[in-house]
Amino acid sequence: MEAIELILLFIASLIDLCQQQLQAGAPQIQLRLAGTSRVPNEGRLEVFYNGQWGTVCDDDFNIEVAHVVCKQLGFELAMNWAHSAKYGQGEGPIWLDNVRCSGAESSLAECESNGWGVTDCKHSEDVGILCSTTRLRPAEQPQAIAAQHTKKIEEVRIKPISARAKASLPVTEGIVEVKHHGRWRQVCDNEWTIDNSRVVCGMMGFPGEVHPNTQFYRTQWTDCMHCQSLRLKMLSQKKMFWIHKVACSGTEPHLANCKVQVSPKPFKPACRNGMHAIVKCVPGPNSGIGSTNNFKKAFKTMEPLVRLRSGPHAGEGRVEVLKNGKWGTVCDDKWNLQSASVVCRELGYGSAKEAVLGAQLGQGLGPIHMNEVLCTGREKSITECKFKEASIAGCQHEEDAAVRCHVAEMGYGDQIRLVGGRSTEEGKVEVQMVVRGVKKWGAVCGELWGINEAMVVCRQLGMGFANHAIQETWYWQGTPGAEDVVMSGVRCTGTEMSIQQCRHHSVVHCPRGGGRRAAGVTCTEHAPDLILNARLVQESSYLEDRPLSMLECAHEEECLSKSADDMAWPYGHRRLLRFSSQIHNNGRADFTPRNGRHTWTWHECHRHYHSIEVFTYYDLLTLNGSKVAEGHKASFCLEDSNCGKGIQKRYECANFGEQGITVGCWDTYRHDIDCQWVDITDVAPGDYIFQVILNPKFEVAESDFRNNVMRCRCKYDGRRIWMHNCHTGNYAF
Repeated sequence: MEAIELILLFIASLIDLCQQQLQAGAPQIQLRLAGTSRVPNEGRLEVFYNGQWGTVCDDDFNIEVAHVVCKQLGFELAMNWAHSAKYGQGEGPIWLDNVRCSGAESSLAECESNGWGVTDCKHSEDVGILCSTTRLRPAEQPQAIAAQHTKKIEEVRIKPISARAKASLPVTEGIVEVKHHGRWRQVCDNEWTIDNSRVVCGMMGFPGEVHPNTQFYRTQWTDCMHCQSLRLKMLSQKKMFWIHKVACSGTEPHLANCKVQVSPKPFKPACRNGMHAIVKCVPGPNSGIGSTNNFKKAFKTMEPLVRLRSGPHAGEGRVEVLKNGKWGTVCDDKWNLQSASVVCRELGYGSAKEAVLGAQLGQGLGPIHMNEVLCTGREKSITECKFKEASIAGCQHEEDAAVRCHVAEMGYGDQIRLVGGRSTEEGKVEVQMVVRGVKKWGAVCGELWGINEAMVVCRQLGMGFANHAIQETWYWQGTPGAEDVVMSGVRCTGTEMSIQQCRHHSVVHCPRGGGRRAAGVTCTEHAPDLILNARLVQESSYLEDRPLSMLECAHEEECLSKSADDMAWPYGHRRLLRFSSQIHNNGRADFTPRNGRHTWTWHECHRHYHSIEVFTYYDLLTLNGSKVAEGHKASFCLEDSNCGKGIQKRYECANFGEQGITVGCWDTYRHDIDCQWVDITDVAPGDYIFQVILNPKFEVAESDFRNNVMRCRCKYDGRRIWMHNCHTGNYAF
């Protein structure tokens, strides 16, 4: 035994030495952000290599490379990057070109490129980077608690046996196999329990488990033991074929956290009178297969009490709970995998891969409902867990908890691809469809193609959010043989798991699409998320009878109802519902308009510019949804009015400045600004719904469009108005 231990120690030292040599092989470099910016978290990227500072070319640069740079500089993440020497042209060599990173590298030197100093760029192509203002936390403060495998159990899978199980996805039933020291083994079913099945099913992305038909599998096993081929019988008698015993409580996030005995005691037979362990999992409603009655019996499905927001992938996001009619977040104090798993299972996913801390998936807005959540892991809902009121603990939205859940493998990613783009995150969309009974790859009609459809494509590919929905892709070369349009009339809600689940023509009809006009997308891991402060609208609303003599510019700008055209100007007045609005960007990327300043139009009367894009709709509706009055449809300029602690303002409309809202900042339109109203002069007394919609045409991509609508109940008696129950979200009163 001592000799074996010495050999293992020698091997381990060799591995450590190899790792040290690999790390030493990467050149030692320094990074800095320089140029015209005056803040430390943005500027032209410069690299110190071979005794000299140089720049990096913007060819093939993307947000993943920017993330590596920002983390190496000590910032939490990258917010954006800029091409064409936005921060001024550098000097000296251009050290790197066509840089490609996976995002997991600890240094820019570990990324792929053309090689040091190998480039065809000029300094007019120097790349710039904007990092978050938040610095990386100390190493002892993890940003996520992840389920860890061990040397005993590296991976787990379910191997289907029946013909029906082999032919379908996801695999919900079969033999449990475990990878141990790089080799797959089967688990002996002696003392196997339903709690063990619960843990395995959770890892596979399923919220529940049931007892399988063991008699069917016992018959299969017995037949194999007596068949002419004795290979399985011989293998089953070897100890290395088995994991001897597993004992779980049912609340573990990973089988490796259970008690595992790899081999029986010396001189004891392997899995005596036993066979391989079998599991049968219950798929959640989001799996899109068959009946989910078993899930409905096990979990509450009436009124959703928990939801995930701002996650770039299925099964992940900021945790929000519904309490007293208002959605609010969860503080991350004592947030762990058990509590996160309760959330995941409640939503129809498996157990939690990660319990994410520190608002890593975006900050919420509004109340923080829960703190120090402690779940046993058996609860059907997070609302059944013990917790403290967050208001007592003084939590902030910088501590919003999030989750990453295990999601069942559906094979959706195999039915779609992007081709022709400059990077893997962009290109023409090609899908696999059944045409006349045969599976065929082809293009998607670009007609009516929009951001909701692009969102589904990026999610299906596992690439996060859509950045752009593209209707003309003549500059991207498609796959030879896949030029024909096989899908048209695609209309998605944006929540589907695959583009094939969206509504589309049963027979392809694409008179104004295809070829040069085939659909395309660009995807991104980070996106903005606009939310209106509903409380401020409710508290600031009032009525004003404003004289026509003070409304000439507003009338010229079409800020009044049509009946104003027939009045005896300048005599009389208009009754205006006025209010303040505050638009927050709670996402992980800046919100910037699709069109640049060159498209703005000058309004002489008000002496300001207007964008051609419309970012807000103000409407007064009857209780059945009919519109009785609407606000101004021209777009105000978006800018950073205020920002959270430590965040630098980047956008200001004055002096023809850049337009947008920085992450963690908000734009405020005061109630006393012209056109910040709804003209209700012609509205009769009664009960109404006041509605504000942000980014109504989805012209700019966001991580979540479902929180872009704010509604209030509104009572108007002809002289006064009462606004109450203002809330953000798309659920009804």
